Amino acid sequence: MPMSTTTNAPDDFIEVYPDALPAVQCAALVERFAASARTRPGRVGGGVLPELKDSQDLALSDQADWHEAETALNQAVFRGVLAYLRRYPHALIAPLMLEVPGPGGTRHRLTSERLQTMDDGALSSLVETVFRPGAINLQRYSAGRGGYPYWHCELYPRDPRADTLHRHLLWTIYLNDGFAEGETEFLYQQRKIVPRTGTLLLAPASFTHTHRGNRPQGGDKVIATSWVLFQRAEQLFGGA
Repeated sequence: MPMSTTTNAPDDFIEVYPDALPAVQCAALVERFAASARTRPGRVGGGVLPELKDSQDLALSDQADWHEAETALNQAVFRGVLAYLRRYPHALIAPLMLEVPGPGGTRHRLTSERLQTMDDGALSSLVETVFRPGAINLQRYSAGRGGYPYWHCELYPRDPRADTLHRHLLWTIYLNDGFAEGETEFLYQQRKIVPRTGTLLLAPASFTHTHRGNRPQGGDKVIATSWVLFQRAEQLFGGA
């Protein structure tokens, strides 16, 4: 079933998908996260700097017993990515000159028109070839204190393998609501995304979508967040 989206400003590249993850699953993740003894202070590129980001985080990729939850989150995001690419096909096409099979064994350059005619199976295969999921963090922002007030984007030249420069889209799944404020605020688009349980947010990772996480009031805010990354060059292009 195609994933539905909210009504957005024209081409601001910020997409919001309600009910991407069932509320019962969100509640289970929130409860399990609250009981975990393995949370750590949230980090930014420069380390633990609570004046920039004040949160408690749990990195799911480091926890074998969270694998099932990690899989469920990635599946929800994958469905959203398919819908995102149908609205913004050049998010897939523009970075790479892709070819797809045509009639009689021929190959054709992928265009936005051809992408729109692909069924979900064919598009899924292409997405898995080009992209990979990032490491998922669960994050809790405490009421009246926690937040990520620093205006930031998701690209920065930090690690030697350049994974932080392979980030193409950012995503957040809001795991709870029932608090005031706590929006994800985008600077240049002048847009605030209000957290709603089970909603998926997708947006570009670059400076054009500089954003911050506003402080929740009257209750803690809990999210799952990560990125959609390009496959590494050796995976995409072999030894070339």
